[in-house]
Amino acid sequence: MDNIESVYIHIPFCTSICSYCDFCKVLYHGPWVTQYLNALVEEIRDKYNGDLIKTVYIGGGTPSCLQEKDLRYLLDIVKRFNLDKDLEFTFECNLNDISDNLLDILKEYGVNRLSIGIESFNDAKLRFMERNHSFPQAETAMRLCRLKGFDNINVDFLYGIPGETLKDTKKDLEQILKLNPDHISTYSLIIEDNTKIGITKMVPIPEELDASMYEYICDKLEDKKYIHYEVSNFAKPNKESKHNLHYWNNDEYYGFGVGASGYTFGVRYDNTKSITAYIKGNFLLKEEILSVETKMDNEIMLGLRKMKGINVEEFFKKYGVNIQEVYDLKEVIQEEELIYEDGYLYVNPEYIYVMNEILIKLL
Repeated sequence: MDNIESVYIHIPFCTSICSYCDFCKVLYHGPWVTQYLNALVEEIRDKYNGDLIKTVYIGGGTPSCLQEKDLRYLLDIVKRFNLDKDLEFTFECNLNDISDNLLDILKEYGVNRLSIGIESFNDAKLRFMERNHSFPQAETAMRLCRLKGFDNINVDFLYGIPGETLKDTKKDLEQILKLNPDHISTYSLIIEDNTKIGITKMVPIPEELDASMYEYICDKLEDKKYIHYEVSNFAKPNKESKHNLHYWNNDEYYGFGVGASGYTFGVRYDNTKSITAYIKGNFLLKEEILSVETKMDNEIMLGLRKMKGINVEEFFKKYGVNIQEVYDLKEVIQEEELIYEDGYLYVNPEYIYVMNEILIKLL
């Protein structure tokens, strides 16, 4: 049986709730935290199979909002895994939480990659998101992170807010680039039903404007020597997220915590989104044993998100069939929507923005 190399741990606590956030989260409540971490230990004991773990990602929610004793408890829990000596260990931080003490603790426990949810420096966008930070604050925080020895830092960048112009996006991205992050994850706003903005039935920006923003971001970041390695992700050389590549390679991974998803031993599962149910030990919401056909469809949907695309030989090794025998590629290759080159099948960069339409043709 293949080794499962990646672990995601979800920490649902936040000191405030952003207007657009669709992730599983609750307002920070001290008495729940220890109970939650106790339940996390039980879930790991129940599911983890002793695999050698090469990537750990602690996300949320806002993991950095934990008090020191709870943070240390969480990081001690990670030690329960059989960790590779070259482990990529990512920890999500809120800009407002970054301090000497937090960074010292993370460094002590072997965290070597930070993901900072900055999103924007535009005042109107920040008000829309119900967030509160400034560019000087971000500069100070980044300087401190570098001083503490963190040389692999991701910054999140959100665009496509109602009322935002292309000029706003350009200026915002300029400020993000001044921070010189190693990795930038970009997101166009999706208005989800069960968010504060979703409840108001807010209308998204025109698709043409969204496409122009995306095209500008891609061009600008590539001009600044960032490698566009996945639809929404850009990295300096050798700073690609190993953890997220596990997802896009359709490899199996453990997901622990309330609202987490995982893919282990051919089964895809979703945990409960109820923190009270989770604390009581009722971890699982649903699970599905994947057929070979579903696994291959997932391989297509996830693999084509990578700019490099799908390795055709690897596909054959995984599933024992040639990719062109399963999917009708003739039309999309003739139309140059997909390109087959050097053993890889990938989306023509000119068609990345309409990738979903290509996937519909294939699936």
